[in-house]
Amino acid sequence: MNVLSVSDALALVLADAGPLPAAPANLLDAHGCVLAADVVARRTQPPGSVSAMDGYAVNGADVERAPARLKVIGEVAAGRPFERVLARGEAARIFTGGVLPAGADTVAIQEVTAREGDMVTVSVATPRGRNVRLEGLDFRAGDVLLAKGRQLTSRDLALAAAMNHPTLNVHRRPRVAVLATGDELVPPGTAPGPSQIVHSNGYALLTLARAEGAEIIDLGIVADRLDDTVAAVRRARAAGADVLVTTGGVSVGDYDLVRPAFAAEGMAMSFWRVAMRPGRPLMHGRLEAMHVLGLPGNPVSAFVCGLLFLVPLLRTLIGRGDVDLALESATLGRDLPANDERTDYLRAGLSRGADGALVATPFEVQDSSMVGLLAKADCMVVRGPYAPSAKAGSTCAIVKLGL
Repeated sequence: MNVLSVSDALALVLADAGPLPAAPANLLDAHGCVLAADVVARRTQPPGSVSAMDGYAVNGADVERAPARLKVIGEVAAGRPFERVLARGEAARIFTGGVLPAGADTVAIQEVTAREGDMVTVSVATPRGRNVRLEGLDFRAGDVLLAKGRQLTSRDLALAAAMNHPTLNVHRRPRVAVLATGDELVPPGTAPGPSQIVHSNGYALLTLARAEGAEIIDLGIVADRLDDTVAAVRRARAAGADVLVTTGGVSVGDYDLVRPAFAAEGMAMSFWRVAMRPGRPLMHGRLEAMHVLGLPGNPVSAFVCGLLFLVPLLRTLIGRGDVDLALESATLGRDLPANDERTDYLRAGLSRGADGALVATPFEVQDSSMVGLLAKADCMVVRGPYAPSAKAGSTCAIVKLGL
């Protein structure tokens, strides 16, 4: 099987992926999900013209000139409508959110009035219609305010609630299972032996998936034994995982058992090598309905592959239209040599130049085992296959690392 370019590999990962089925979700659970249908307002907001300030509801003609002396005939508060019709020369005490009485079209604010018994004097002229929120100012019943395909923010959910929707029809969140393989791995908090390392890949990948709105399933660590690996794959299927991500064991060594385990389960594999650095040994396939990504064991390689392939896959499954990672331009902070046949993703720091432009400076060491530098990086400088040498000050493409 040939080594694929990053773009061709990603196309295969997304080729048989689509939005997961839709179902109603309450507003809190819908946060971060993608709408499967337009959302139409069920009511008009505000349902009638209301006061925007505390003061007095009046007929605008009575306060076009000041001072104006009016008779107070009642009081209006939010949720307490006024039943009488306001005549010329009359006023009603009104509070913010109160519905204007019939006959009123203006609110004279409290600060420009003086009350004496049932009379009020307005000392400053108030233009007609001032301090009033007209009926339908925000939206009207039947308006489409949230469109299909929108990923819901907290502001969207406030709007949906105001539209009188207790639930929204959204695409189901993907369920992502992550499995680490390797005799050398021990969990954090363990005293590792001379030949052991502390497992870290799963934490990056699980939280990466969670940040994309997925439900996560931690399958933990399995030893380099075929039966154990097969059993873990079956646990993922039993848990209803839409995506299974493995780390380690996808190369060609005697103890790389992930591919044999999936083969034993009948997985259809589409590729297992990609022309990228870090992350060349990368596997993709389908096991019935479950998408499978086999990532390298080196922590930087696992994270970069997760960012480049898992994130777009999850965005597709959740129903987003913008699945690709955003590429931005920056100024290169140091010289770089010519590239080989692989696409490079160089961890780099970001700063601002004297002109305010972003400057991306790749670290001198790019070893795929160095989690410390990965955490320190602000971005990755992306260099295509056979890119020529580049001088500091030239333009480069970057992917910001904000997750």
